[in-house]
Amino acid sequence: MADTKKKQQTDAKGNPIVSAPPSGLRVILREFTHDKAAMAAFIIMMVIILGAVIGSFFVPSSRYTDVNILQQWAKPGTNGYLLGGDDGGRDVLSSLIVGMRNSIAIGWCVAILIEIIGITVGLLSGYFGGWVDNILMRITDFFMILPALMIQIVVITIVSRFNIWVLIIMITALGWMSTARLYRAAVLSQAKRDYVLASKTSGSNSFRIMFLEVLPNISSLLLVDTTLSFATSVGIETGLTYLGFGLPDTTPSIGRLISYASDPVSMQQYPWSWLPATLMLIVLSLSVNYVGKALQRAADSRQRLG
Repeated sequence: MADTKKKQQTDAKGNPIVSAPPSGLRVILREFTHDKAAMAAFIIMMVIILGAVIGSFFVPSSRYTDVNILQQWAKPGTNGYLLGGDDGGRDVLSSLIVGMRNSIAIGWCVAILIEIIGITVGLLSGYFGGWVDNILMRITDFFMILPALMIQIVVITIVSRFNIWVLIIMITALGWMSTARLYRAAVLSQAKRDYVLASKTSGSNSFRIMFLEVLPNISSLLLVDTTLSFATSVGIETGLTYLGFGLPDTTPSIGRLISYASDPVSMQQYPWSWLPATLMLIVLSLSVNYVGKALQRAADSRQRLG
């Protein structure tokens, strides 16, 4: 009878080769790819993001900036306007593509900046503890109690040269606190592990321990929190622009297209001006949030699907 057992690999000296266990990131990605619903949400998210980014290079600026009274509220399919025209005769499809690109760019920029600040504050606070932790957490608490929406509206009103970068900095300055607390909690659980104590005993530099040893062990949080921060940032930018306190009027935005729904006449008679942007934002938000939740579930061994 043939031996069906798989032979164990050995090295040149005949010793068995023991494969290293998969890293935490690899386990998360493997778990994520086994979730069909999460993969479908990821594909939808990437189609929207890549479609907006790549499509914006093929859209001439005149399609969404030049006012054409003759094409005001043009119906979909007329004169090359696939999704119709808005109140200024601008192409809704072009505004949708470029507006989605702007919202996505703002979302990723804010998410990256929030992660940088959150990781730095969380690592310092959780690793050193003591008075460093008290000072950083009291600063974090102060920012958390600030009325973010009111401050954002005031800043937008008083800044003379308001642009997309001011908006990014403003959202970041009022949105890093929860991320910092998340990383602090994770670092607190890692700071007393044996590998950290061994590194301290061997005389390793504290910053080397934090960024080269502790941070890789909580890297799963980075993937999850960045995804959720991106979705939150897109929602904040869209909401501010919808209220009239977001991007300048000359810059296309999803929030500006959705704001047409605030006018009863436009909402009922010209649904093509706001409905595509609303549906696109809903689909993007749901897909990004589901991807983030799936990554969060995959990072937690107690919630994995198996």
